[in-house]
Amino acid sequence: MRRYLNEFLSDKRVVDLPRWLWLPLLRIVILTKRPFASGAAYASIWNNEANESPLLTITKAQTAAIEAACAEHYGDDVMVDFCMRYGNPSVKSKVKEMTKAGCEKILFFPLYPQYAGPTTATANDAFFRALAEEKYQPAVRTAPQYFDLPEYIDALAASIERAYADIETPDKLVVSYHGVPTRYLMEGDPYHCFCQKTTRLLKERLGWDDTQILTTFQSKFGRAEWLTPATVDEVARLVTEDKVKKIAVVAPAFSADCIETLEEINEEIKESFEEAGGEQFTYIPCLNDEPAHIDALMKVIKTNLAGWA
Repeated sequence: MRRYLNEFLSDKRVVDLPRWLWLPLLRIVILTKRPFASGAAYASIWNNEANESPLLTITKAQTAAIEAACAEHYGDDVMVDFCMRYGNPSVKSKVKEMTKAGCEKILFFPLYPQYAGPTTATANDAFFRALAEEKYQPAVRTAPQYFDLPEYIDALAASIERAYADIETPDKLVVSYHGVPTRYLMEGDPYHCFCQKTTRLLKERLGWDDTQILTTFQSKFGRAEWLTPATVDEVARLVTEDKVKKIAVVAPAFSADCIETLEEINEEIKESFEEAGGEQFTYIPCLNDEPAHIDALMKVIKTNLAGWA
């Protein structure tokens, strides 16, 4: 955990404070305490059977499904693999494997529906740094955000409709996105706008009105002002002020379930809701390797491989 957190929190895209201020705080204070809390959180969701994180398990399944879809569409012309921005398998290792395998063109696809500097951009940064070490660089493309892709919105809406069919209809759907500091928006990062549009498109696809759905942001870190409302606070406010007793929560910013969904939403945020007096809390899983999700991802892949494969 300490090694992972050091890599993650040293990323200037994730924490863009001056290095002279941030790095001593990170290494002297945060990395002496946070690994224990993060380790306990991971332990609560760990895939013990495979001895790996749920994110890795799901990413492997997504990759296998995309590989099969590419084989059906392109035959043997396309090699498919995955990497992790932090930890292993690293971006650098996979770029090397692909170049050694003879790949002359690489499409790099950050699996974040909504672009943000701390997600899509830092993944692309790692990709370009890996290319910088290659003697012979392949031609490359990076896939863009896909938050407004009709196939993605349809897959998201269908997952909500399936979940609602099995429970007593919630009073409110909370659409929770990973948060970022508010100043990122002021500095030109379009993430907040993309999140708001995702919710609007989802609402329209479901045929709902504004009273049935709302946008929130989770995972605040540090003392800076972050995007609001904060999911953990808003679910409690819904109970105490709006007298809401039944909610569902979905997290469209994540293409795969991970610690932010399985532990933060389904444990911490659920606890906040229930302690305030909420009665029915439903977490709707990420799209993961659902066939409709794979079809949406393949639409992005086919569009961005046009003229290549």
